[in-house]
Amino acid sequence: MLQFTAQTSANGVLERDFIVGDVPGVLWSPADRSEPAPLVLMGHGGGTHKRWPAMTGRAALLVAGGGFHVAVVDAPGHGDRPRTAHDEREVAELFRARAAGEPEGPVVVRYNAHLAERAVPEWRATLDALEEVPEIAGPVGFYGLNMATAIGVPFVATEPRITAAVFGLHWPDALAEAARKITIPIEYAMQWDDEHIPRESGLALFDAFASTEKTLHANPGRHKDLPRFESDSAVRFFVRHLRS
Repeated sequence: MLQFTAQTSANGVLERDFIVGDVPGVLWSPADRSEPAPLVLMGHGGGTHKRWPAMTGRAALLVAGGGFHVAVVDAPGHGDRPRTAHDEREVAELFRARAAGEPEGPVVVRYNAHLAERAVPEWRATLDALEEVPEIAGPVGFYGLNMATAIGVPFVATEPRITAAVFGLHWPDALAEAARKITIPIEYAMQWDDEHIPRESGLALFDAFASTEKTLHANPGRHKDLPRFESDSAVRFFVRHLRS
């Protein structure tokens, strides 16, 4: 069951805090809610949270550019949610590998797979609850990069209500099998000079999706250099597939 706990409104966007069970989230909506609109579920990256600037910025673009409702929840061990002992060990190991100049991929892949096991049922419960909100109606999309791809791929692979998704910036190791079950339209972003994710790994995950309609966006630059215009592209992608 979804419970709204606070709300504000500015610049044509209504922002409402909510909680489903013990999972906190935020829902951004057009301030004018006279017509029901589709929903985009959006995941945040590792080490961030539901109101990270990238989340609020992308949500504003989706509301303004597509008239969508946009929901983000804190992933396990992130934001307003406490870390478990397992979370603490994995975060410490990531920092150790980073300080030692060792590859981060093995730690990130393993830890993100663990988080996905916990987060996928939470996303399903969140979608169930959001679909009860009267002004939300129509197709549902998923938008998530980095850790949110690690959570989003297994979620979308088992959730028939998601009809279009934007992913990117992750390794294929724990995701390729689930990606092969995904046939909806996909937009996938990767960085051609990513210092963490080898180019062939990004291409392998894109190739694994079984979608007949999928688009690869490969930009030059390092892992954190994803151009801001990719967010504009994601808006256009969701307008095509959720508003047609």
